Amino acid sequence: MVSSAAPARSDKIVPGRALGALTALVLLLVTALVLAPPPLADTGNRGFADQNELRQALRDGFVAYWNSGGSTRPPALTSVIDYWFRFHVAKGVIAVLLLVTLVALAALLWKAYLRAGGFSAGQRSALATAGAVISMFAFGALLVVIANIQGAVAPFSSLLPMLPSGANDPQLTTAFDQIRQQLTESTGTTPPVDDMVGDFARYHVTVAVIAAILAITALGLTAVSWRRFVRSSDTRSRRLRCASGIVTALLSLASTLLLAANTSAAMNSTTALSAFFNGSW
Repeated sequence: MVSSAAPARSDKIVPGRALGALTALVLLLVTALVLAPPPLADTGNRGFADQNELRQALRDGFVAYWNSGGSTRPPALTSVIDYWFRFHVAKGVIAVLLLVTLVALAALLWKAYLRAGGFSAGQRSALATAGAVISMFAFGALLVVIANIQGAVAPFSSLLPMLPSGANDPQLTTAFDQIRQQLTESTGTTPPVDDMVGDFARYHVTVAVIAAILAITALGLTAVSWRRFVRSSDTRSRRLRCASGIVTALLSLASTLLLAANTSAAMNSTTALSAFFNGSW
């Protein structure tokens, strides 16, 4: 009778169906995160076969925009920016779904760990390890979400690092030199530079807002973890609450530092953009 009851208890503590379903969903969403954004961003009006084609289209559109000297982005650049916006929206939505799934899977594993009193030390260790690994993956998914929100809000700035090196391109070299000159000298700036400065500010404001939300949320979670740590008498529960309290406190600190850095960059977007084009960003 003992041997027949053990599997039922194990299945009750670690729901096999839920665990399998969530794991399968994670694998599906990871695959979608890698493969789905390019075709989803391709509306039929403008798509790119690969990164090289995207970079070349960006280069042509950027040079055309710079040479125009006007405030209106030419169609050659607009089509690339619109594609990049759709790409980040698609990837961001998938990343959010992945994040939610990973959080649910981590919660399932940690709850199983807390209830695994009748398990062996090795089984409890396996549950704790799995919970920690999935939690790390969830943090990685959170970073992907943040990056894609940032890219969707300011797709132009998100594209700038993809500009090919101007070393072997006279037109890009000239454009980069003129941009650096306008950003470092007080002789006035042209509309394209003003546009890039404004978009660069939005690029960093986006992360600053997200970082502020994360810092406040993580601080609240830290308070909850420590309150439960103090009230709990179970050893496993206290260990878990202590660990989660430390992790969320560190996340709150990191988010605060990220908030400060991006707020500074947004308030001094001209200097930040100048540093970017000088290769020190």
